Amino acid sequence: MINYDGRRFRNPDSDDGVIARYHQQDNLVWAEFSGGKVRRGALNGTCDADGILRLAYTMVLHDGEVVSGFARSEPEHTGTGLLRLREEWERYGPNSTTGVSYLEEVR
Repeated sequence: MINYDGRRFRNPDSDDGVIARYHQQDNLVWAEFSGGKVRRGALNGTCDADGILRLAYTMVLHDGEVVSGFARSEPEHTGTGLLRLREEWERYGPNSTTGVSYLEEVR
């Protein structure tokens, strides 16, 4: 199992400054993130033996919008020793949508 504790990730396609810091205890994983349009965000979920994350997320944007959803993140190993997460996500509510994005580990 991959240990996500203390790892930080960001979206390489965005310069919004959002960085998520992950924590892990056994198979329980959680993270907090902020920056750019996000005042505060949180993830809570589990990690399986292959390092795949299943996470619920919430965030409060600077305009006051509250966003929630679900993400399944699959790790990919890079040649640099850092992880890349392929996220399949679903946003709930009045602005519901789905998509795929990538997060890259930062040192």
